[in-house]
Amino acid sequence: MKMRAVQVAEKNGPLTLVERDLPEPAEGEVRVRVEACGICHSDSFVVEGLFPGIAYPRVPGHEIAGRIDKLGEGVVGYEAGRRVGVGWFGGACYRCENCRRGNIVNCQNAKIPGISYDGGYADYMVCPADALAVIPDDMAAEDAAPLLCAGITTFNALRHAGALAGDTVAILGIGGLGHLGVQFAVKMGYRTVAIARGADKAALAHQLGAHHYIDSRAEDPGAALQKLGGAKVVLSTITSGKAIGAVINGLTVGGNLVVVGVSGEPIEADTLALIGASRRISGHPSGTSIESEDTLKFSALTGVRPMIETVPLEKAAEAYAKMMSGDARFRMVLTM
Repeated sequence: MKMRAVQVAEKNGPLTLVERDLPEPAEGEVRVRVEACGICHSDSFVVEGLFPGIAYPRVPGHEIAGRIDKLGEGVVGYEAGRRVGVGWFGGACYRCENCRRGNIVNCQNAKIPGISYDGGYADYMVCPADALAVIPDDMAAEDAAPLLCAGITTFNALRHAGALAGDTVAILGIGGLGHLGVQFAVKMGYRTVAIARGADKAALAHQLGAHHYIDSRAEDPGAALQKLGGAKVVLSTITSGKAIGAVINGLTVGGNLVVVGVSGEPIEADTLALIGASRRISGHPSGTSIESEDTLKFSALTGVRPMIETVPLEKAAEAYAKMMSGDARFRMVLTM
């Protein structure tokens, strides 16, 4: 039996629609019939060969929503037809020191769909069973897919950042990550401040539920946060090191700047501002498969949904280009 897949044949090669044999799940694996797959900026790691050790040809995609099609030998707890998703966490070794200490998300031999093995730009894909997250019945596959990367990244970072209900939490950037971060912060009970460039983003920020909006072009965001009493947490979803550093002075005493957006430049930090107010800067990875499941359940419960544009699988190259150009509003999702 054959299936469609969009692959990259070599580093910096084009995304090309091809026909492949249907993959068979090995022991401990499942085959997933893909219904939707989000396009993430991290897919450029595959297209541009930025991640070490990629074996080509490779099918990208780590925001996968679908149904179990076939179980490999030894898989328990799942059955064919179950709605499941697969995110950035694509399996762990459970043998390295991090895994043995319970720090599975930082497994030293971690697997990533679309990088370690073929991902979701296809009609079917195969993954380890421990990578699966169950999708709620009342959530569309197209909505679930982006929540398995952009969603879990912001949700998990916020719930582990140290803020309590009623605290002021700021989301820096309203893009593919930030538009979800604002929604999660509001639903978690935080006094939510959205920070972005330009007065035109204010309407969107309030539409997403933000209680306050700061235009970083019009005023210093750190000073503006202090006028509001300071932020217990600032979640940075942007890629400018200088702009990230500009919000440090907006933190409360003991405040936490959590970075989830990958920047190609260093963060400029005023050391006195950090030391004098016991502030800190931290990074946060996405999360494990059960944390993806937590994200999906919370989103289904509270009504958090990504803003998406769906395109058919055969237009994956155009959709990827739109995402890379910054024109997506806000997540591109392939449908099969």
